[in-house]
Amino acid sequence: MRFLHAADIHLDSPLLGLAAKAGGRADHLVGATRRALVRLVDLAIEEQVAFLIIAGDLYDGDWRDFMTGLFFAGEMARLERAGIPVYLLRGNHDAESTMTRRLTLPPNVHVFDHKKPQTFRRDDLGVALHGRSFHTRDVTDNLAASYPAPVAGLLNIGVLHTALEGKPPHARYAPCSPADLKAKGYDYWALGHVHERAVIDRDPWIIFPGNLQGRHANETGPKGATMVTVAEGRIQDAVPVVLDDVRWARLSLDLTGASDERAPADRAVAALADARDQAGERTLALRIIFTGRTALHRRLKADPDWLSAEMEAAAARAGGDIWIEKLEVRTQDREEEAATGDALADLTAVLAELKADPVALAPLLADIDQIKARLPAGALADLDLDAPDALAALLADAEALLLNRLAGEA
Repeated sequence: MRFLHAADIHLDSPLLGLAAKAGGRADHLVGATRRALVRLVDLAIEEQVAFLIIAGDLYDGDWRDFMTGLFFAGEMARLERAGIPVYLLRGNHDAESTMTRRLTLPPNVHVFDHKKPQTFRRDDLGVALHGRSFHTRDVTDNLAASYPAPVAGLLNIGVLHTALEGKPPHARYAPCSPADLKAKGYDYWALGHVHERAVIDRDPWIIFPGNLQGRHANETGPKGATMVTVAEGRIQDAVPVVLDDVRWARLSLDLTGASDERAPADRAVAALADARDQAGERTLALRIIFTGRTALHRRLKADPDWLSAEMEAAAARAGGDIWIEKLEVRTQDREEEAATGDALADLTAVLAELKADPVALAPLLADIDQIKARLPAGALADLDLDAPDALAALLADAEALLLNRLAGEA
């Protein structure tokens, strides 16, 4: 017997700020969560699994309209026709109190109660599934502590949405320890909430499958579910199955020693082709990070339109479906000497003092807030002013731009 364990599908997640970046690609990228769910259902039917577990956060939050629910109901109907039951638990994003709209789901979909732990027995399969849905988004109690004792003679599976003892950046919902879970005496813990796949233990099996589809540049690499094999009433294996439709990746490109303006594109082509191969036939959503000490530093900082066009050309040379989500320039000047000329030297010294003085940097926040307020929504979605050294990084960009302009006019 085999079953599938998935979690954190975040169906129709809006991917905030994507429309401003992606333009005509936005609809395709947002639709990736639906296509990943279709792949999950396809796999369940093709492999004739005994059942499917979804361990929380099927939805990203309350539906904007009924289309999200209708899509999910349609996919569950496909599983019903194939005779495959689904055991669904609500997590923090789709907690009972969060969802205001409802649709009747096919009878093969069994939703864990939010008021108390619930057990679904499948004596025909020799399985008992135990779980409890979230009633509200912010569950800070140890839900696992109230789960029932294992059913003798059956394979016992615990379904739980939790960050365990803490998995930054995920909120610490339904906190518990691996020791708490092991003490229950279950054979398998089907966890959700953490978006990175993790095998916490193998005796018993305690697994986060990760999310089904990466949604931004911090959710990189293959995404999918876990296929679990059971033989003679025991878990034999639990292996990842890749189901994502859009692959997010970060590419670090070292420009050390580069002085020719062709260098960024020339160095990028092979790296882009390799990233494309790793993504397979999927769309590759790529963030490129430039590093190293280079004479091109100021040009890279001062002319983002030129750099973006160069990378688009490099992506075309590499082939495949590559969308460059963002470019980050973290290079340094090739030489450390002070800028030549009295005016440039004075400016460099003033900027160096300003970067080193947090008190002097603080008033810039008000100016930046005013600028953000005048820009279209999502235009600066990636600007996190609460991040460490955020202002200093902005000032470094401004320094490179000013020095490049002034040097060109000298």
